[in-house]
Amino acid sequence: MAEPVVETQKLTKIFLDFWGRKKKVALRALDIKVNQGEIFGLLGPNGSGKTTTIKLLLGLLFPTEGRATVMGKSTTDVRKNELIGYLPEESYLYRFLNAEETLDFYGRLFDLPASVRVRRSQELIERVGLARDKKRQLREYSKGMRQRIGLAQALINDPKLVILDEPTSGLDPLGARWMKDLIRDLRNEGKTVIMCSHRLEDVQDICDRIAILHEGDLQSYGHVSDLLKDTMRVEMRASQVKLTPELEKDLREVLTRHGGTLDTVGNPTTTLEDYFLRIVEESKARPGRRFLPGEQTGKNEPVGKK
Repeated sequence: MAEPVVETQKLTKIFLDFWGRKKKVALRALDIKVNQGEIFGLLGPNGSGKTTTIKLLLGLLFPTEGRATVMGKSTTDVRKNELIGYLPEESYLYRFLNAEETLDFYGRLFDLPASVRVRRSQELIERVGLARDKKRQLREYSKGMRQRIGLAQALINDPKLVILDEPTSGLDPLGARWMKDLIRDLRNEGKTVIMCSHRLEDVQDICDRIAILHEGDLQSYGHVSDLLKDTMRVEMRASQVKLTPELEKDLREVLTRHGGTLDTVGNPTTTLEDYFLRIVEESKARPGRRFLPGEQTGKNEPVGKK
């Protein structure tokens, strides 16, 4: 098997007070592996150890016990950072630079040649959707635009590992969908992504595996599909059939013969995100359409008139 991109073994971080006494156990004996080409979610409430874990991986903190490796190198080896892209929750970018100047600055930090900096900057500005605003100073950017340029700077060195802290923070539903699609694209390009997010629906949408931390301890770890599977319940979907009392009665009798019970029966629903995005796209396609209260189609689609 290929060597994991990130591996921790009994990784522990204890913060001490001024007198050297134990003040806070931020992380306790963490054992995880992040494989190449996967999107890995790091979850937990505030104070659970997520940020501490990221800082340990980046070499910004030193472990009290245990060890961690990133792409086969110790986290204390600064050379590994050339292969990492990092988007913090709050991007501390220079407000008086524009998008092009910002990416050129970060490209210089990685010692990229001038021709490479120019090419990468233009590609990334186009990719994150800021081509029309690349000459504006960052102080004029909205939170969502700052998040986009922050992602661009995290990718300027074409990293193998991308660490994203709250990547959809400050984005509207359209922007959040764009961000999730881009993260999937990064995975398809062979990059490994570690992301922290309080928006659990985002994690469920795109992450392959997750780790849930609470008060510094690893509480759950594995593939999202396996962790969310309820093995004591059966879900069934059927098409080309109308729900009738007779059908419901037959289903209930079948389940009873097999020792089960029919909890609910009804029509499937979409997600609010998908519904919202579809309505926006339909509105763009048909300018001037508006919703008329009291009128609905058979598929819960708003009926509109110009």
